[in-house]
Amino acid sequence: MDLRKNDIITVRIEDLGSEGMGIAKVDGYALFIKDSIPGDLCDVRITKVNKNFGFARLERIIEASEDRVEPKCKNAKRCGGCQLMALKYKKQLEFKANKVKNNIERISGVKDFIMEPIVGMEEPYRYRNKTQYPVGIDKEGSIIYGFYAGRTHDIISTSDCRLAPEINKEIMEEIVSFMEEYHIKPYNETTYEGLVRHVLIRNAKEGIMVCLIINGNKLPKSDILVRRLKDTCDIDEVSLNVNKSKNNVILGDDVIILSGKGYVIDYIEDLKFKISPKSFYQVNMVQTSKLYSIAREYADVNEGDVVWDMYCGIGTMSLFYAKKAGFVYGVEIVPEAIDDARENAKINNIENTKFYVGAAEDVVPAVINSDSKGKCPDVVVVDPPRKGCDKTLLETIATMNPKRLVYVSCDSATLARDIKILTELGFTLKKVRPVDMFPHTVHVETIALIERDRNAKDFVQIGIDAEEYYRIKDEEKII
Repeated sequence: MDLRKNDIITVRIEDLGSEGMGIAKVDGYALFIKDSIPGDLCDVRITKVNKNFGFARLERIIEASEDRVEPKCKNAKRCGGCQLMALKYKKQLEFKANKVKNNIERISGVKDFIMEPIVGMEEPYRYRNKTQYPVGIDKEGSIIYGFYAGRTHDIISTSDCRLAPEINKEIMEEIVSFMEEYHIKPYNETTYEGLVRHVLIRNAKEGIMVCLIINGNKLPKSDILVRRLKDTCDIDEVSLNVNKSKNNVILGDDVIILSGKGYVIDYIEDLKFKISPKSFYQVNMVQTSKLYSIAREYADVNEGDVVWDMYCGIGTMSLFYAKKAGFVYGVEIVPEAIDDARENAKINNIENTKFYVGAAEDVVPAVINSDSKGKCPDVVVVDPPRKGCDKTLLETIATMNPKRLVYVSCDSATLARDIKILTELGFTLKKVRPVDMFPHTVHVETIALIERDRNAKDFVQIGIDAEEYYRIKDEEKII
């Protein structure tokens, strides 16, 4: 069939692409169709034709898939946040598990590993403890907030996101009412005018934090807003984040505390954590406990072990390992996060840790050259951003010769790329387990256990072969 733009054809959806688009085949030609799911029979309009694949827009569902459900959010189709809300949750989990497995096998070339079952949620709603709302103006001139439409910066007005706590709606309505009353304008990304860019809300076990990201140095009548948030929403932690840049980065460098201590307190198991506006902290606490439990199992830290936690954030995983390890090193590029990590170690009375600010690929070589204890760790943990690990860091890890590497990934494609590199450096992928940290989205967290191949011969820094190295290390003679 010769397909052209604006043609309307009838197709049956056969599969889902990695970004959650339905896939149909027309005489072997692949069409990607947003908002469709496997099993749908539908009319679609062709929007773009490439040589090997094309895109189409869903026009009408003729016969709905048995796996289709009615989304709980009326904006699910328009909003760019929840790509899978029309798909049964069980099928979402199957999609994510297959995505992880296929990425690892296809990109890394590794097929001989254990794929453990994905960890899902019993109640996959209201799980986000951090939500960032862009603020803008609609066509009628009214202030709106919500989320961006997919692949755009057009704000879809969303008063109550089903992934966020219900109190967020009350908080945002109070802020919008305040802005309207005192004629405080939202930021305009085109003209670079206006004041309020985003509102960040953190919901913790001990308190809620509200941070307004502003295109300026102060918020007029801020004392009135603080009082209103305290009176109506029982919120003490209110701050401003100054971001006057002309880009799409949400947070700026400077935080101004309007009320409270500048942080909230949360717990993971028996550990206590201070979280500031710029801290990295997992957004789903129910699943984080499961994620860390699996990571801890994979790491198999024994008493006296030395652990390196790279991309350590505010020290959450570092402190988990420190309860049993001999010593834990943490490194993170965000200075405020390291400040929090050091403080979190203090408030939990954990003394066997040391935290460094900087890019892991820069900090780690400098530290291991000056600290003999950190040179030969038993376990290395990495939890990098979506782009994965820098190759230089992976090479450094190889020279450190850890027995086990636990890789926590938010993008299984870059995880697979790094597994390929690590395999070439003498490591072996043992097992993988996905954890659904972000229900109703295409994103999935993955934990991989990667072990040093004891037959590797590149132990150049100590001048012995692998078997001898581990024999000596197990006898605690070279740490």
